[in-house]
Amino acid sequence: MSATLAVLAAYLLGSVPFAMIAAKLFGLADPRTYGSGNPGATNVLRSGNKKAAIFTLIGDALKGWVAVFVAQQLAFSDTVIGLVALAVFFGHLFPVFLKFKGGKGVATGAGVLLALDPLLGLAVFATWLFVAFAFRYSSAAAVVAAGLAPVYSALSHGTGGYLLVVAIIGIALIAKHWQNIQRLLAGQESKIGSKKKA
Repeated sequence: MSATLAVLAAYLLGSVPFAMIAAKLFGLADPRTYGSGNPGATNVLRSGNKKAAIFTLIGDALKGWVAVFVAQQLAFSDTVIGLVALAVFFGHLFPVFLKFKGGKGVATGAGVLLALDPLLGLAVFATWLFVAFAFRYSSAAAVVAAGLAPVYSALSHGTGGYLLVVAIIGIALIAKHWQNIQRLLAGQESKIGSKKKA
C-alpha cells in the first residue's frame, strides 16, 4: 500500500504545471497559446521573461528530484524508486491537471536523473548544455542528451542500476520531441531565445 501511495503521490507531484504557475505569478499569457504551445521552460522563455523561464525550469526539475529523493529516504526498494521516478516523469508529460497534455519532460527528467545518480545527471546536463550552446536548439540538445543518457548509464553501471528506467525516460523524451525533430530536419525549428509568435 505504501509503495502504491508513493507512486501515486509522485505522479500528482509530476502533474504540477510550473509553467502555468509562472504565467500566473509573472502576469504572462498561457504558455499553451504561443510559441510551441508547450507548457515548459523553453516556451516560457519565448515570452521574453527570463525570470519566469528560470522559475519554470527550477520547479520542473525540483519536482523530479524531490520525488525520487523522498522515495530513497523512505528506504523503498530499487524497484519502487524506479517506479516513483517514472511516475513523476510521466506525471509531467501527461498531467491530470492539464487534461493529460503536459510538457516534454526535459527539466523533470534531469531532476530525476540527478536524484537517481548525480554523476549521470550531471553528464546528461553537460551534454544538453554543450549542444544547446553550440547549436542554439533546445530540442536538439534534449534529443541528443536523451539518447546518450542510457549509454552513460550502461557505461557507469552496466546493465544494472536503473538502466531500464533511464532508457524509458530517454525514449519518451525523444518521442515527445518527434515534431521538433521533423522541424529541425526541415530547417523550421525555433532557436533558444527566439520571441513568441501569436
